[in-house]
Formats: sequence, C-alpha cells, structure tokens
Amino acid sequence: MPQEKTTGLVYIITENSPQLQLFVDYLQTQTGCKINTYTPDAVLPPTIAGKLLILIDSDHIDADILPNWQEKLPDALAKAPLAAFNIRDMDHALESLSCAQLKGIFYRNESLEVFCKGIHALLDNELWMSRELMARLILFYRKYQSNAFRPACGLTNREMEIISLLSAGSSNQQIAEKLFLSEHTVKSHLYNIFRKINVHNRIQALNWIHQNLGPILPNIETARSLQRHR
Repeated sequence: MPQEKTTGLVYIITENSPQLQLFVDYLQTQTGCKINTYTPDAVLPPTIAGKLLILIDSDHIDADILPNWQEKLPDALAKAPLAAFNIRDMDHALESLSCAQLKGIFYRNESLEVFCKGIHALLDNELWMSRELMARLILFYRKYQSNAFRPACGLTNREMEIISLLSAGSSNQQIAEKLFLSEHTVKSHLYNIFRKINVHNRIQALNWIHQNLGPILPNIETARSLQRHR
C-alpha cells in the first residue's frame, strides 16, 4: 500500500492576482491541504491546530526584508517551517537562505507536481531543495568547519576571540569583562591586532573582518566549548 502523505495547513504569503485562486485550487486538490493566502503586510492568525507550512512568494518579499518579516511572526508560528518560491536562480536561493531560516526552496520554473511533493515533504519536517543547492550548502559548511578556528594572518586564539567580540560591536570594557581581562590588556591586544592586519582604527578593522573572515568568524562561546572537549 502507498504511504499516506502528510497534510496540514499552508499559508501562502503573496499579493492577490487573477492566477492566485487557480494556483490555490490546484494545490488544495492535489495535496489535500487547506491553503490560506495572505498579503505580505497582513497579520497572520496567531494560533493553529495541526501541521503548518508558510510559503513566501519571493516576488513580493525581497530576501533583504525576510528577517524583519520573520521576526514579526506570532510566537505560535515561529517554529513553523518556512519555504520560498519563485526563486530566480542559485544566487537568489543562496541569498534567501543567508537571510532567513528557510527549510525549502522552489525555483520559478518548478513544476506544479514537484511543488506538491515539496509541500508534503516540508509538512513532514524534511528539507526541500535541489541537489545542486544542497551540494553547495554542504561544501560551504565543510569549509566553515575546516576554517572556523584556524588563526588568520598570524592572529593568536586570544586575538581571534577579541576580533569576534569586536565584530559583534563590543566596546573595550565589554571585551575586558567577557574575557576577564583588564582594559589595558585589551588595548594592547587591539594594538597588536591592528598591526598584524595593517589597519589603524576600529572601523578599518571591522572592514577587514568583513572582507577577510565574514561567515567563518568563530563564535566565542562555540570556540571555547570545542576547546574544552578536545
């Protein structure tokens, strides 16, 4: 016997259009899910019963505003899987994934049959992305793991900790408190860091961090945890 497919409630976040109702009717018929549509500025119902999937139309919610939109979700919806559709290409997919916690990606040219399969998978707590996109993500995280705690430009582990806090916007006093150092010691470390990376002030240092470390900059608490378990 074929395995019964997971069904539930699907919220589609998009603008109203003549084609939208046809799209909704098709999805409801083929998936057995109840489909509700909302405009991007609508307030979503705060409570639901059963499984929920939120589908975001990337034609109407840009990647750069996704984080703010996601933060405004009611607490009851915060754990619901999010997926984006009408994604243009690989670069657009990677940009969207870097901005929001998406569990699924549907490209603009995706067939409706594939779209329905993806809805069932996401409602069943699976990821839904192309093999090529998954391969790119796996390569990225492998690179992250191999580089996350590797000293850069001769920086010591302590200096990497300080750079991590500097990039998070911490003041000298806050860095001193978090690392149990004196402010004088922090200033000495910053002087040595600036010399090694050839910058003259905090702003130049932040630019250097963004350009040379970016996403591989380790989180200080994660780094300490790994060091404790070595």
